[in-house]
Amino acid sequence: MSTETPAFSFDTQKLVLKLRITLAAHPNLVDSVVESVMHQIRKAQCAADKADALELALTEALANAVMHGAKADPSKIIECDLMCDEAQRVLIVVRDPGQGFDLSTIPSPISGERLHSDHGRGIYLINQLMDEVKFLKNGTEIHMLKR
Repeated sequence: MSTETPAFSFDTQKLVLKLRITLAAHPNLVDSVVESVMHQIRKAQCAADKADALELALTEALANAVMHGAKADPSKIIECDLMCDEAQRVLIVVRDPGQGFDLSTIPSPISGERLHSDHGRGIYLINQLMDEVKFLKNGTEIHMLKR
């Protein structure tokens, strides 16, 4: 984890799992990274009944970081920190090297012309799947908490 404090209250002294992942911003790497992370989460028995939600939120966050933050440029690096504490809370932080975005300009995917679109649901899904979500550093860093 970076030296910065997570956006949520999280006791880093009582962890059962702590991962730091970096990946080149290539779309084909997202699935294998998620698969590896989820294997570690399941092995550590972190939030076992919430694994599907964690997997989809992580996939969406990494895909957004790769495609939008790093513009699918494999020379750029995406960072992901994941922690699970004794209370089975999972904190995921994803950082990208992009310019960021204004969350208020992201249209809703559940109404109007976006309803039938085949993309643009990542942030919506993350917010539905996770208990708390915060975008920091102009949107280049997302903190997601699952209790």
